[in-house]
Amino acid sequence: MTIEINTPDKLEYQFFPASGGVFVFQVRSAKDAHIALTTGPQESNPMYEIFLGGWDNSKSVIRKDRQKPDVVELPTPGILNAGEFRGFWVRWYDNVITVGREGEAAAFLSYDAGQLFPVNFVGICTGWGAAGTWLLDDSAPSAPPAMGFAPPTCSGPGCWVPAANGEVPPNALQGGFDSNEQLYIARARHEGDLIPGKLHPTHGVCYVAWGGGEHGHSEYEVLCAGGGQWVPVEAGNIPPNALPAGETASGEPLFIGRATHDGTITVGKVQPSHGVCYIPYGGEELSYKEFEIYVSN
Repeated sequence: MTIEINTPDKLEYQFFPASGGVFVFQVRSAKDAHIALTTGPQESNPMYEIFLGGWDNSKSVIRKDRQKPDVVELPTPGILNAGEFRGFWVRWYDNVITVGREGEAAAFLSYDAGQLFPVNFVGICTGWGAAGTWLLDDSAPSAPPAMGFAPPTCSGPGCWVPAANGEVPPNALQGGFDSNEQLYIARARHEGDLIPGKLHPTHGVCYVAWGGGEHGHSEYEVLCAGGGQWVPVEAGNIPPNALPAGETASGEPLFIGRATHDGTITVGKVQPSHGVCYIPYGGEELSYKEFEIYVSN
């Protein structure tokens, strides 16, 4: 459901409960659309603010605790418009705050907060000579909208939705993070295997690990609308409720795993007979004995 909110030329936030780790909205304003991430429904530290179209619609920034210098700054001339709605999303995941445009999976602003506080509320306002009209999506999808996909209709552990060339279907399941970009749970066929891996939207491919290498595929399937969770694996023991997500050419089931590597959380495949999680990274297939596996609730 979409709700419409008008904000006057007054730097005073209106607050709304946050859910799902993402805030999706459209705004019509000449400049200075401000978003606040807070623990409570008021301005108080700790707080992060995102200024879209600040400084006469010339740049956008992320600011911490109302203090300068801003932690992130990027020229964004003309990003807002007083005559039309512009769509955006703000996501907070794994201590990283990202901001992107509607229909684009890649962020244009990103900040690693280190240890991010619980974000319970989102505030909006306009000012510095600008009023605004906002359309807020209170259904809060877990991924930026992508064109050409119908929402999955199944329930349970999720649905595999065909996609290509970096497209992210609605309700795609987040699996990890690489630098300033969200990674999603996906799978692709390679050398007769159906292999779980990571969808890297700006690269336009799903990467899978196989034969010591990292292999990118522009056609893939994305896990969407799932009701699962990540659990740690000890001594290679696969939980009975682990979600089968593929298989080798010889028929051995493959599961969805992830591991932390070089500051990233990377999705890969768990092959039970090997007792490890293989992740695709930097052109290589890397194995981890300590990893998490995706299970059905």
